[in-house]
Amino acid sequence: MPTALITPVQDRKRLARRLAGSGRGFAEEYGFRVTNNPASLFQVLYLAVLLARRGDFRRALDGARALRDEGWDSPARLARSLHEERVRVLRDSGQRGDVDALAAVLGDLARTVVERYRGDLRRLRSAAHHDPARERALLADLPGIDGQVVDLFLREAQALWREVAPVADRRALTAARRLGLGRSADDLAGLASGGSERLAWLVGALARVDLEHRYGELTGRP
Repeated sequence: MPTALITPVQDRKRLARRLAGSGRGFAEEYGFRVTNNPASLFQVLYLAVLLARRGDFRRALDGARALRDEGWDSPARLARSLHEERVRVLRDSGQRGDVDALAAVLGDLARTVVERYRGDLRRLRSAAHHDPARERALLADLPGIDGQVVDLFLREAQALWREVAPVADRRALTAARRLGLGRSADDLAGLASGGSERLAWLVGALARVDLEHRYGELTGRP
């Protein structure tokens, strides 16, 4: 019996399955649960704020973990923290640059989420009537949130907020192009059979590949 030819499409789908095989997105791979509850969603949001800053992504992860471990795992708790406390925790976690401004932004962000949405980003989603463009606009209207932060947050949240899919951030798209998996979020959605959750796993894995410079282990080339 002749052997079936493996097409480039099959190769891409096989690589996509391999990348998404962990069953975890970017945030979950590094210890941040992505569940549809207020605390989890807010932690993903402030992780996105830290990841959007320049510098080693590991410092961003350390900073987000430090905020969480300090007990500031919800908008209300972070809103009640003192500015000086936030500065201390962020500096101790290795944050660089204008840490004072970062601490102020995080405090403003927490207070605004409490004031507008009673500490629950699911209320933002409801206020947007599950319209992706409106969700993006309401997120971008929060302190410290720009388009890059919105992409990083929705990269994770699309596993839960299915209406926003497909979302792929700049890092994930860079990896996708280098690995021949496509050039857009739509291209990746076509490879991620199983809906927005599997797409979130694939996009998160691609972002990790780029940030951790893991191309060699996937391609056999540096």
